Formats: sequence, structure tokens, C-alpha cells
Amino acid sequence: MNHTYTSVRQWLLLLLSVVTLQASAQTASPKTTVDFNRLDAYFQKALKDWDVPGMAIAIVKNDSVVFAKGYGVRDLKAGGQVDANTVFGIASNSKAYTAAALGILVDEGKLSWNDPVTKHLPYLQLYNPYVTQNLNIKDLLSHRAGYRTFSGDLLWYNTTYSRREILERARHLKPAYGFRDGYGYSNLMFIAAGEVIEAVSGQKWEEFIKQRFFTPLGMTRSYTSVNELAGKDNVASPHGFDEKQKPFPTTFTAWDNWNPAAGIFTSVNQQAQWMRLQLNRGTYKGKKIFSEDASRTMWTAHNALPVSKQAETNVPSTHFSAAGLGWMMNDYEGRKVMSHGGGHEGMNSRTVLVPEENLGIVILTNSMSSIMSPLANYTLDQFLSVQNGRDWSRVTLDNIAKNRKAQEEAQAKAAKEKPRKSKPTMDLEAYAGTYTSPLYGDATVTVQNKKLVLQLAPAPALGGELSHWQHDIFDLAWKNNFALLTPTRVRFIVGPDSKIAEMRLDSDNPDFHFSELEFRKVK
Repeated sequence: MNHTYTSVRQWLLLLLSVVTLQASAQTASPKTTVDFNRLDAYFQKALKDWDVPGMAIAIVKNDSVVFAKGYGVRDLKAGGQVDANTVFGIASNSKAYTAAALGILVDEGKLSWNDPVTKHLPYLQLYNPYVTQNLNIKDLLSHRAGYRTFSGDLLWYNTTYSRREILERARHLKPAYGFRDGYGYSNLMFIAAGEVIEAVSGQKWEEFIKQRFFTPLGMTRSYTSVNELAGKDNVASPHGFDEKQKPFPTTFTAWDNWNPAAGIFTSVNQQAQWMRLQLNRGTYKGKKIFSEDASRTMWTAHNALPVSKQAETNVPSTHFSAAGLGWMMNDYEGRKVMSHGGGHEGMNSRTVLVPEENLGIVILTNSMSSIMSPLANYTLDQFLSVQNGRDWSRVTLDNIAKNRKAQEEAQAKAAKEKPRKSKPTMDLEAYAGTYTSPLYGDATVTVQNKKLVLQLAPAPALGGELSHWQHDIFDLAWKNNFALLTPTRVRFIVGPDSKIAEMRLDSDNPDFHFSELEFRKVK
């Protein structure tokens, strides 16, 4: 999933004599006008300013790794210095791998970018027959299927559903706009893309990625599942935020059902090899992995996005924004920029490519902050010699502080406006029972020790105790402190017979649409 937030611009150009910073695993760098010592100091200061446990950054220029270094610690409790070989989850940066895998299959004549998805996944049904029949491979990879951003993501989050089971349930998702008539970031469509790869190649997505990319690129410490991290050294721990917005270490959950959308784990040194492949249009050290035609197709604007008035004000040189295939793109200072972010539970990351400059930047973190975008923007300004740029890190932090203050004021106001205490309108047993959602499956509400307890059947880790808030509304205390979960209320709806008929989960969660789970009581 993507948690990056692009801010304004940067500050002073650092046009000093060439200094090559010696960092672990750094390769010899060609000459450049960028002062790496000052760049390094900026990264170190940002790490402290943002209160990020650890991060690693690599920069590729002219097919060489000119900078690769780690900052901070792998785990706030256990410690461990981050270096350029520390493994992080890159989350949705994995989408470019899935797109390139399909590009290889196109090169081999095994499918076409315009193939209907049902040619390879005949079981797939979406919200109407026309969309089902006409959805093609490019639609899967450019977020234009008609869904709102993150629609259906609760189908993979901590559930036991297989990828096929997730896609079979997708027929119950409702569109947010017309087919190919808007943008809605969709992890589910990339899960479908992974299933197409398996159907066409006969290999699991994981094996295809390892064989076609990891092996030829020498990415020997790159993985396609949380389960593969067991016993491996130099692996960063994810970190969530506590109530005071301070980071705390958490643990990974194996969500293998989402791997084609966000399942890769790697280091900046190894992701740098991936950037070299991309910048060389599918060729790595003289060996063609995918064709230049495939590269150009992936880097074509397939789904245009509007450029807001605020974006025009903040970055006047940006005139277009669009989704390619597994990549996002825009123009900046006269250059086309390919980029993508990644948001795992407890880890955020970003990859940026500027093909005209043969430049690539990757930033991996074990934090849920949005530090990656301002650091990528700052680095980009240095390499593009942008004059009089802003301090992206400082400006972004100031904006976050303003937004947080406004949010805290709104929460304080809402707390004061809370209705007077009351009792549930019914006995607790009246709320108990089995509820079913056509999209999601079953949920149960039971009475335990004079308390209501909710359990989502497809996700054994999701549920918790309910405490009465008001009327037929209860606060849900999640039994597991997952970093992506936010305060949630459970609202029971009374039917015409004056009995509980439905249940809703109300949550102001930026990552999951709990409103899509329309539970009806069946027992």
C-alpha cells in the first residue's frame, strides 16, 4: 500500500567540489557536482527531525551506485545499525516488478497487454458484465478499473483467503466511477495481475520474480514473503506510532495473498540493481531481461491524473501526472520522473527514476512517517541543480504539525460534544449472533464475561472487546495492536421488527474501507 505525501520544494543548491562519501557497500562513483557530505548531513538531520528509527538510501547515476548508506537502528529496542544491506519491506514498490514480469511474458508472445483478463482468469467477475469482459492487462496495472483507492483491501488484510478467493469476492465491490474514467489505487487488481502471471507461465508469482529478476540481478538477499525472513540477519523491524506519535517496534505479519501488489523485501544495495535495470530499459550488464518496447509501454501515461491548484502553486514546473504500468509519473524541472511509494505495516519507502538523467533514488525506512518523499525531492534537486529550492524536510514537517494540531483540536471538540452516558438499548444477548457480509464473509458477536466480543471470521487476528459508547454503538478495542488499525466503533442497526438486523464498523481509516463490510444478522 502507498503512504507517501509529496510536499513543496527544497532549499539551497549545493554546488561544491566533488566529494565521494565512503559508505558501507558503496561502489566507486563517477564525478558529479553533488556534495555527498552535505547530502549525508541532510539525511542525518532529517532522521532526527522526523524521529525515524532507521532508514537506508541508495542513489544510482549513469549505471553506477554513487551513494549507499544506512542511518539509525533496525529496531528501537533491540538496536542494530542500519546499513546499505539491511533488508526492509518495499511494499508497493513491488508493483513495478509485477508489471515487468508481465512485460517479459508479452516479449515472449505468451500474452498481450490488451488481453482480456478473463482470457487467463475465467473465474473473475467484477461489478458488471461489460467491465468483466473488457478489463485488460493494462487496466490491472494503471488503476483504472473503476474502484476507489484501496477498495477491497480488507479482503487480504490478515485474512486466510487465497488470492483466487479474494478475486472471487471482488464481484461484490461497488465502483466509484466509470470504467477507465478515473483513478483509484487498487491492490486487488495487482493481485489479479499476479494470478495472470501464474496462469500464463505456470509458475507462482514468487518463483517467477526470483528466477527472472532476483537471480540475474544478483539480488541474493531479496525475498518475496515475510516467511522467508525467519533466521535471516540484518533485517529491519517495522515500527508503528503510539498515542503520542512516537515510534515503537512491531512485528511483520505474513500476508502472502497480497504479494504481487506489495510482497518484496530487499535492501537499497539490491534495489539499486533493479533501478539500473529500469534505467537501462530492461538490460542489465549487457543482458536483456525485458525489451525496450516493454519499458516504454510501462512508462507511458495510461491513466491521466489531475494536477491540483495547490500542486501547481507548490511545484510550478509540474504540468502532468499519470499512472503508467506499475509506476506513477509526472514532469519536474523539464524532466519526466517515474516513481512509486510503498507502505507496509510499519515501513514506508520510495523509488524515484529520472531516465533523462540516468538517475535513480531509493529510500527505505522502518517507520510509517512520510520522510521518504521530502528526502527524495531534496536529492533530486541536488542532481538537477535546482536553484533556490526549499527545505523539503522542514516544510513537510511544518505542514504535518499544522494538520496534526487541527486534528487534535477537532478531536478535543468531538470529545466535549459526546452525548451523556447511557445504557445499551437492549440486553447484550440481543446484539450477539452471526453476521454475514457478501463481500467479506462472517463475523460473530458473543457475550463473554458480561462484555460483547467481536470476531471477524476470515481474519482470526481481527476482533476485540466492545464497550458501550452510546445507544446501539460500541467502541471496539482491537485485540492486536496492528499499526494500520485506527479507532473503530461498531454500530448495530435495528430492523422493522425492533430487533438487531445489521452491523457496521465505523472507522476513519485511510487504508481500509470498513464501510464496505455490510454485515446482516443471520443467526
